[in-house]
Amino acid sequence: MRILQRGAALAAATTVLLGPAVPSALAAPAPSRPTWGACAGGAPDARQQCAEIDVPVDHARPDGPSLRLAVSRIATARPELRRGVLVLIPGGPGGGGLDGPSSAAKRLPQSVLDRYDLIGFDPRGVGRSTPLDCGFDHADLARSHTLPWPAPDGGIDANLATARRMAERCATAGGPLARSVSTRTEARDIDRVRQALGERRISVWGVSYGTYAGAVYAQMFPGRTDRVVLDSNDDPDPGRVERGWLAAFATGAEDRFPDFAAWASSPAAGEYRLGGTPEQVRATYLAAAGQLDAAPLPWPGANPEQLDGNVLRSTMLESLYADAKFPRLAALVQAAEGRRPLPAPGTPPDAALQAGTAVPLTTLCNDVSWPRDPGSYARAVAADRAAHPLTAGMPVNVTPCAFWPWQPAEPPTRITSAGPSNVLLVQNLRDPATPYAGALKLRAAFGDRARMVTVDSGGHDAYLANGNACGDALVTEFLVTGHRPARDAFCPKAG
Repeated sequence: MRILQRGAALAAATTVLLGPAVPSALAAPAPSRPTWGACAGGAPDARQQCAEIDVPVDHARPDGPSLRLAVSRIATARPELRRGVLVLIPGGPGGGGLDGPSSAAKRLPQSVLDRYDLIGFDPRGVGRSTPLDCGFDHADLARSHTLPWPAPDGGIDANLATARRMAERCATAGGPLARSVSTRTEARDIDRVRQALGERRISVWGVSYGTYAGAVYAQMFPGRTDRVVLDSNDDPDPGRVERGWLAAFATGAEDRFPDFAAWASSPAAGEYRLGGTPEQVRATYLAAAGQLDAAPLPWPGANPEQLDGNVLRSTMLESLYADAKFPRLAALVQAAEGRRPLPAPGTPPDAALQAGTAVPLTTLCNDVSWPRDPGSYARAVAADRAAHPLTAGMPVNVTPCAFWPWQPAEPPTRITSAGPSNVLLVQNLRDPATPYAGALKLRAAFGDRARMVTVDSGGHDAYLANGNACGDALVTEFLVTGHRPARDAFCPKAG
């Protein structure tokens, strides 16, 4: 899951929805088959082809304005063994997926590549699909700004001003496209992709936010699913959805930080060692954040152009996604201590960040209602800062959704056990972004439709990434043969 900000009207949000509440894409004429060709600008894998399909801006008005959805594929390596298509649902929300087939083809076993066309897509608003640009200011594109980090003293006045400004800017500049972005809309877009491909059913591999989008698709269109793999799973609570995901960063960071602390206190850390024990590492990190709150370091070229406590905290969350990211966090802590110079910031250009900020925001605000009372956020931040010092109150702070001018067009989808038993969840125990506790709730919601493979590993994204060989083998077996464990499985730590 990309780290971005993740309402009183909750009664409607718990409505059980087994099908779309507004006319689905089936009400529109079937989309034309894709015309596959070279990807604009090339593709990482020469086998990847690209195309575009049209989808309605508003699926309730299938004859109204449309937008383009960029799709891609790498065809099966063995047509005689082809089972169908494996749609790769990207994380985020707001993550691009057009080069997903190229990335997946590097990691997937040959047995999977033999049986599926790999299908990627850029969700609406993202990448080469019709883009969403809310025209955010440079400062509002900073990672430590899009996340609602409180002031060093816990105050949220600056967060309230930022949230109001970003909501007003996006609602005005984003127009109908901003209003249309939601998870249920993405599920309908995916079904338009299915139709365009001429497939009766699709298999999916959803990662991070893609697990929720995949679960919603499986709930709205259960008969159109073949094999469903959901990797690093979001809590589907229909009363909270993204509000709960943001709050869960406090739990996820506490689950995962001990892995970083164990590494940074061991000889394996080498020049990045921060202490002799995990407890010393935690204390060193918290002291560095506090020191940077009081005296930020200039950091030319970064956004903002300083290393302050909240930039360090944002880096901490990002670094917990994979062990390979640990050295960057350790390096910033050492820079705060004066032990090494600051690294190059590597800040992307603003144009590249606009959609990646706008689409997450609009998804969060259009999916579920958020509290409007500023006082409720101030009280929550004060309590959360005391309970979870690593994340300093950010996970429960105010977002632009508190000032969003539109209510959700539909209640969030309630995931249920109604549908085929063809879902496999894979989940790391110590995931900083989609914690194990939330994955258990998705597992419970699916009931006998699902099995879950729990992996004793840390980091975000499990299958063929930060999990282990045991978990990878079980997922691969399901994709290739359809066989799942008879009951939920546990994969112990490799070693």
